[in-house]
Amino acid sequence: MSESVVAHNGKPDKRRWRRIAIEILVVLLILGAVRFYQMRDVTSGPAPDLAGESLDGRSVSLSAMAGQPVLVHFWATWCPVCRLEEDSIHAIAEDYPVITVSLDTASPDEVQVYLDKQGLQFPVLHDPDGSIGSQYGVPGVPASFVVDGAGQIRFTEVGYTTGWGLRLRLWLAGILYGPSSS
Repeated sequence: MSESVVAHNGKPDKRRWRRIAIEILVVLLILGAVRFYQMRDVTSGPAPDLAGESLDGRSVSLSAMAGQPVLVHFWATWCPVCRLEEDSIHAIAEDYPVITVSLDTASPDEVQVYLDKQGLQFPVLHDPDGSIGSQYGVPGVPASFVVDGAGQIRFTEVGYTTGWGLRLRLWLAGILYGPSSS
């Protein structure tokens, strides 16, 4: 042990450890308060229906996916954190229903060029005025909502989330809130 946490008698200095524990607790409380503040306006409960035509011309509707968990993911082409997540979202879209919403002022063609360049193939609704994002209370991007098979928002994450974390939430939404648990 370092000298700063060991008393002269060779035993750990309890006051030093107590101070470290209190500092850690304060940091955790601050992080919790920031998260609470970020999430204050985020929609919970019944998910607003998403319906429209995706950038590739397919009809997309959240209500049409009832009975299974769905990931609703808000992102933007200009967002560096969104870029870190896009491969995970693409992989999740191969196993689960995913609807993404591009909160971009860029034209739909520019967003499609971005998707093609990145090799991404998931349904994208374009939301240049932020109206869909407002329905969900999205405070910033990226933001992810896991909607269960009954249309209830069960998990919400704002900011970077790992692919495994999103997969776990989708799995839990299917297991805990699936059709058989009603």
